[in-house]
Amino acid sequence: MLTCIYFVFLSKIKFLPMSDQIPAQWSNFYLKDVSFVNLMMRRIYNVLIVANPYDAFILEDDGRVEEKIYNEYMELGLRYPPTFTQVSTTEEAAKILNTVDIDLVICMPGNADNDAFDVARAVKADFPDIHCVVLTPFSHGITKRIQHEDLSIFDYVFCWLGNTNLILSIIKLMEDKMNIDNDIEEAGVQMILLVEDSIRFYSSILPNLYSYILTQSQNFATEALTRHDASLRQRGRPKVVLARTYEEAWAIYQRYKDNCLGVISDARFPIDNVKDDALIAAGHQVNVTKDAEAGLKLLRAIRATDEYVPLIMESSESENREKAEAEGFRFVDKNSKKMNVDLRHLLEEHMGFGDFIFRNPKTHEEVMRVRNLKDLQDNIFKIPRDSMLYHISRNHVSRWLSARAIFPVSSFLKDITWHKLQDVDVHRQIIFDAIVAYRRMRNEGVVAVFDRYKFDRYAHFARIGDGSLGGKGRGLAFLDNVIKRHPDFNGFTNATVQIPKTVVLCTDVFDSFMDQNNLYQIALSDASDDEILHAFLQAQLPDTFIGDFFAFFEATHSPIAIRSSSLLEDSHYQPFAGIYSTYMIPYLEDKYEMLRMLACAIKAVYASVYYHDSKAYMTATSNVIDQEKMAVILQQVVGKEYGDHFYPNISGVLRSLNYYPIGEEQAEEGIVSLALGLGKYIVDGGQTLRVSPFHPRQVLQMSEMDIALRETQTQFYALDMKHVGEDFRLMMALIF
Repeated sequence: MLTCIYFVFLSKIKFLPMSDQIPAQWSNFYLKDVSFVNLMMRRIYNVLIVANPYDAFILEDDGRVEEKIYNEYMELGLRYPPTFTQVSTTEEAAKILNTVDIDLVICMPGNADNDAFDVARAVKADFPDIHCVVLTPFSHGITKRIQHEDLSIFDYVFCWLGNTNLILSIIKLMEDKMNIDNDIEEAGVQMILLVEDSIRFYSSILPNLYSYILTQSQNFATEALTRHDASLRQRGRPKVVLARTYEEAWAIYQRYKDNCLGVISDARFPIDNVKDDALIAAGHQVNVTKDAEAGLKLLRAIRATDEYVPLIMESSESENREKAEAEGFRFVDKNSKKMNVDLRHLLEEHMGFGDFIFRNPKTHEEVMRVRNLKDLQDNIFKIPRDSMLYHISRNHVSRWLSARAIFPVSSFLKDITWHKLQDVDVHRQIIFDAIVAYRRMRNEGVVAVFDRYKFDRYAHFARIGDGSLGGKGRGLAFLDNVIKRHPDFNGFTNATVQIPKTVVLCTDVFDSFMDQNNLYQIALSDASDDEILHAFLQAQLPDTFIGDFFAFFEATHSPIAIRSSSLLEDSHYQPFAGIYSTYMIPYLEDKYEMLRMLACAIKAVYASVYYHDSKAYMTATSNVIDQEKMAVILQQVVGKEYGDHFYPNISGVLRSLNYYPIGEEQAEEGIVSLALGLGKYIVDGGQTLRVSPFHPRQVLQMSEMDIALRETQTQFYALDMKHVGEDFRLMMALIF
């Protein structure tokens, strides 16, 4: 099969417009894209709850735990909500565990035959690899009981107060523990370390912490280019890891310190304690002492390792505030009635959640608010110098990007500290260039959902609507994906391989246009082409597209080609080449006139589906005309303006087979036809330069002067930038 590719050479576009002032080690870099598909691969799917009949009733009927968990998952945009099975005895639990793949067992107190700790111990004895959690209400008796228990055989012990949000937090905490190593290795996911040994307190703080983090993950998912990508990006949220002793906390921090988003630590918890399991088994009480300054010791050790990581101390002892703040740590009072609000404020302010608020370092007043990556790109050079210095010297930009799962940029910027580069303006330029490189990388090979607020000169390929891209649109999207998968294409000096900036109006837009304007009757009739075109031009496109078209005009800042992309177009055995219409409109300062021409061109492409030649071709190829659907491609016209004309320096058609090889040429090496100006000249059979890509210096037409003069191009196609608008209006006037 012969494959033809039409292409246009672009003038050089430098991938990163780096300043000459930027040091060499940061002036050229390669950002590796992150795939969120392989994150959070291990899940809690099936949960077994062992509870007495009363607690089971509370969970099932009053608490409606499964319904609430399902609704919580849906509201947070999470997938794979777990299913719950409830039993009341260890025998029933054993029967379920032997027949069903259970991922997590939750043991509640006061079961029919034993208490929660005995049931959990029995489960772990027979099924040591299953995650097991004890959920118990707290009382004086339970507190004394815990002092005699070896809690290390259980994953966690939680305080049950009837809040079903705790169940969600338990599941998420377990999943984070199961996935953290893989997710950090795969994508550089961040970790929040919570150090707290009080069962009652971490049972209270975890639901609020997870609620905030999961809500934030929905917000940063708006950085995604497609709906599917948005759901996947939520897997990149920060993980929460719970530590209950100094040694456990330090080991966790040492393991994940390069990906630590922040630390929240209690002031008082065990340190340098070794429990005697033999004494516990014999029923002796083993008191675990708590160091009153364990939190301060831990935060000091972490600060000595990393001067930038946010450190927060929480304590019920008010005197610890002065100690913490004296060493530069943030403080949250456990006794405060708005403790959760205070903690969320610190997470937003210091761990990068929410909007990035640039502040005046002297007054701490807000001077600018950045809501997303494009906002930061657009405003990076507008931020006051003293505010910029304050934030970059504390690595706030890198942390904010990490919290939003923009790992390639955050990882790159994390290494460029104020100690290494003490120049505010160069920092601005590096941040700007890194964002531009990331957005270009993310846009290549992806058909994004069009967003008028994000589509700019760094955007690439987007779709309006949920239908098909059509044949030509699919082909362009495939080529874009091929380019992304082969970054070596961009390794050529003074050349960039890419498709022009493109937006596709999908086939569902066509369906809606046809239905709302009642056009099928005349379209499928025997009316003349002029009558059909006249009816289509009188029809109305949705006004909701006006803002989208204006955004596209501003992003391209060049003439636009309006191209057909029907479902049947560019298919293997019936290409439909040249059957449907294509229009080009010039770039004008009058955007409303440009909008008028664009709307007419789109409607004219739609009308061309039903012209006599189109219907005849459909009949000849045994297709049914009323099953054809049209997508429309809006594409930047590549080239330069020369006086009143716009055209590319070189256009070409590449054929995969060379049917007439000359000399050393081989048929499978293909052949290229090159010409000055728009490619229509080549397609129409004009005189072109014939070149074999494998033998570029052996050009027959250049072998002798007589041949070169005789077989050379003497005319070319260009877009008239001065009179095209008037000609288009004249054509419309004649039709009307």
